[in-house]
Amino acid sequence: MPGILLGDVFPNFEAETTIGKIKFHDFLGDSWGVLFSHPRDYTPVCTTELGRAAKLSDEFKKRNVKMIALSIDSVEDHVGWSKDIMAYNNEEPGCKFPFPIIADDKRELAVTLGMLDPDERDKDGMPLTARCVFVIGPDKKMKLSILYPATTGRNFDELLRVIDSLQLTAKKRVATPVNWKPGDEVMVLPNIPEDEAAKLFPAGVFTKELPSGKKYLRYTPQP
Repeated sequence: MPGILLGDVFPNFEAETTIGKIKFHDFLGDSWGVLFSHPRDYTPVCTTELGRAAKLSDEFKKRNVKMIALSIDSVEDHVGWSKDIMAYNNEEPGCKFPFPIIADDKRELAVTLGMLDPDERDKDGMPLTARCVFVIGPDKKMKLSILYPATTGRNFDELLRVIDSLQLTAKKRVATPVNWKPGDEVMVLPNIPEDEAAKLFPAGVFTKELPSGKKYLRYTPQP
């Protein structure tokens, strides 16, 4: 990700979208944000992706997350394509698409954010946007980035799981282990001494015994 690293303040760009012109930080307000790009409107994998994202939009709202998509097409194309997406979801005609889509037909924002896929090109030989995902916190700093090639569709259910982890670990001094989901045990951070851990986690701390004798695998119920 050229120029944008985890913990960096995300660019406060201005862009034309399906809900009008926005300034990104104002759009986010005090919410978390998910900005995700797709290669092109009216394409099959992208339609399935945005269809799933639309289906899950209420789940993102429950987590105080605002969603916004981006591709290198016009607002007019986005509006027309969104009707196809809603039809793919078997929604009634006229149902409102639940989040805005950025029009980046000059590829300026895609270049700034490092979104272009050098291996996937349009009919004119221009690179398409890859399948990027950026999660931005209420402090406007980037908390997570994922980059998929244009040929591989994303898993938006996994994105919800990741956001649950990000929001939990932003408030509590814990980490989430492999395949964690809300309600599962979490891990005590290695830099927390045992006596402090006992005070922080009154529900108890379980330490896994290991051949090395090192007591670094420590679990506690999700606080």
